[in-house]
Amino acid sequence: MRLISYVLAVVVTVLTAVWGALAIWYQCPGGSVSRWVASLIWCAFVLGLLAFAWIRRSGLPFAGYALAFLMLMLWWGTLKPSNTRVWSDDVAQLMTGTINGNQVTVQNVRNFSWRSDEDFDPHWETRSYDLDRLTSADLVLSSWGVPAIAHAMISFGFDNGSFVVFSVEIRKQRGQAFSAIGGFFKEYEQTIVAADERDIIRVRTNIRGEDDHIYRLRMTKSDMRALFIAYIDAANRLARKPAFYNSATSNCTTLVYRMAKQIEPGLPLDSSLLLTGRLPQYLYRIGALDKQVPLDVLTERGHITERALASSPDENFSQVIRASVDQGNSAAATH
Repeated sequence: MRLISYVLAVVVTVLTAVWGALAIWYQCPGGSVSRWVASLIWCAFVLGLLAFAWIRRSGLPFAGYALAFLMLMLWWGTLKPSNTRVWSDDVAQLMTGTINGNQVTVQNVRNFSWRSDEDFDPHWETRSYDLDRLTSADLVLSSWGVPAIAHAMISFGFDNGSFVVFSVEIRKQRGQAFSAIGGFFKEYEQTIVAADERDIIRVRTNIRGEDDHIYRLRMTKSDMRALFIAYIDAANRLARKPAFYNSATSNCTTLVYRMAKQIEPGLPLDSSLLLTGRLPQYLYRIGALDKQVPLDVLTERGHITERALASSPDENFSQVIRASVDQGNSAAATH
């Protein structure tokens, strides 16, 4: 029992020490030199305690480590999200919305014209939407070549041919790069972007070289309306009270799942919420996609990358990329 207790203490110490080293690396004030120094000091401290515990056959170093880790967690708790940093241009403005019956006015809808990731014309617009005119809700998956990993967005369509996309994203500071690991360590705030499809989809396919698919969701009009309002409510909350993005618990898929669960409490939890690239299989299994059509056919029809790349500036982008998405999907949405 003593040996088991010692091994367990070592395992817990090593795992929490690795977490602590990464937390220090991502959040230590100063530049990369300060981060390296602070992380190495932490690692040296932990290794010294483990060596002392081994040599002296003592449990006292573990108590010392527990105290040090408690102090680290107290410091961690002082790190608070903010809405007042120097933000990257594409997330510089916070989307908010005002709901007045069926009419929703959305402030700061992004409608950038992109020539490259560094060369673009920024446009932030105020747009109004009539929820009685909602006709569709589409899942947009954007992949950058990593198996089972993709970015998920929801695009709402209206009977006048207009679309607005809601996307849960990291709110990067100017000059900051994305890190999936950093997303576990309070590296980014969370934001919800409302954008025109020509902006938020085209920048991924035509500028960043990502591969995109669209899937028509089977939703009643009342559920589409509820999900639309849930996005507005979530964005308004973030405007009032900022929150950190988390790669596992608060990402582009888990937030949508929590909102959808408010509409359908019985919605099952699934690992696909972490492996976003497998989200279509999950949605197909629970009947959120048209099960009268094989999933591989829906995937082929919804593959929009080539059509996006071939689109010209004077064409209706949303119409072009949906050239085959609606084939056989007339029953995909119930009104």
